[in-house]
Amino acid sequence: MGMAAPIYYTADMVRALPDDGNRYEVVYGELVVTPAPRPWHEVIQVRLMLALETYLGRYPVGHVFGSRADISWGPDVLVSPDVFVVPLEQARTLDWSRMRDLMLVAEILSPSSARHDRFLKRRRYQQAAVPLYWIVDGDELWVEVWTPTDTLPRLERERLVWHPPAAEEPFSLPLAELFRPI
Repeated sequence: MGMAAPIYYTADMVRALPDDGNRYEVVYGELVVTPAPRPWHEVIQVRLMLALETYLGRYPVGHVFGSRADISWGPDVLVSPDVFVVPLEQARTLDWSRMRDLMLVAEILSPSSARHDRFLKRRRYQQAAVPLYWIVDGDELWVEVWTPTDTLPRLERERLVWHPPAAEEPFSLPLAELFRPI
């Protein structure tokens, strides 16, 4: 008895999956399924989103969103980054299909998502020319910083910095603040 051939998933196939509490994404046709995140993941996500929202309130060059998005760059790609920023004019459309130029993406590692976040999704974000990709490791208390041309990450242990071209000042968040205990 042979093994069944793997299914090549499309974004439309993933959109048709049931809402069962899992997060479904597809990258290069590969289905990525992740269960509900750990509480620590949620704490970090909220802190990062609030810090970015405060910064973007002062420098309105984009809008921050959290997971449960529907970002697609083709028929075999559908991602829901944990935290991401899109240009303000795209955010104002309130239409996922028109939000394609991600200015910043952050994925917060969970045991079930680490391989996909570090390899599959990172390569897809690089191909989409996302200028800055943060892989946040809340267990190790560091962040991997990636740009589209990087072959290796830069490990950040002190602070996150992001300077969108249209903003007068950079965003800066000490990791001690991001990772502080509850």
